[in-house]
Amino acid sequence: MANKKTVRKVKKKNTQLRLVKSGEVKTEKRKGGQEEKIRFGKTRRTLILSAVMLFLLTVLISGYVYIVRNYTVTTVYVEGNVHYTNEEIMEMVMGGRYGNNSLLLSLKYQDKGITDIPFIQTMDVAIEAKDTIRITVYEKALAGYVSYLGRYVYFDKDGIVVETSTEKTAGIPQVTGLKFDHVILHEPLPVEKPEIFDEVLNITQQLSKYSMSADRIYFDSGYQVTLMFGEARVAMGDSRYIDEKIMKLQYILPDLAGKKGTLDMREYSEDTKTYSFEQE
Repeated sequence: MANKKTVRKVKKKNTQLRLVKSGEVKTEKRKGGQEEKIRFGKTRRTLILSAVMLFLLTVLISGYVYIVRNYTVTTVYVEGNVHYTNEEIMEMVMGGRYGNNSLLLSLKYQDKGITDIPFIQTMDVAIEAKDTIRITVYEKALAGYVSYLGRYVYFDKDGIVVETSTEKTAGIPQVTGLKFDHVILHEPLPVEKPEIFDEVLNITQQLSKYSMSADRIYFDSGYQVTLMFGEARVAMGDSRYIDEKIMKLQYILPDLAGKKGTLDMREYSEDTKTYSFEQE
């Protein structure tokens, strides 16, 4: 009798299968929905932020283009400058990137002048229109200059050394005959007679009053003054009646043009009509 084997089917166990209760199904659905909402919310905020940033960037670019196109300087007024040319002043004020933009210049120089420039006390920049600015130069008050160790030493009405330079400044006379042994910037020239600077300033002011400019002012050992106009010399004597002499000189000087010699104006009186000129 054959032995019958009993065959028993055994199902393979599913290790990935888990039992989920009905309450847990709702919870999982709710969690999935919340996660989906969070992801959607983040995406929405990102899109809004990107749109805002794009809008701001567009506004900034549009504003930049508008400012560049509409505030370009085409007209510049420069006044008060003697030592520097108009072009040099404009380069000092408008040099650099966007230096020709009136709006940016107004922000740069708002309530602030330009200082620390040789021979200049300050410069003011005024915006008169979108395309127009005015630069007002206030130069240091120079009475004259002396030559010392190959440089031109400029001093003010008090004899204070204002600047030193290798270049001459038009309209500022050279003063010779003064004795000193050193020069210190921003300190008085060490001369024996400090009040001589008041006389120098008065001479330059009187000459300027009558549209004259001496090339050189010479003081001898007795502080008698001689003015040099090219090859012509004018002996003025001491400081007495210096204003009156210069007033009369304005009518005589044109006749000395191109001549070499000395005009003697040391003696003065209201009745004097002519002065002797010794031609060389």
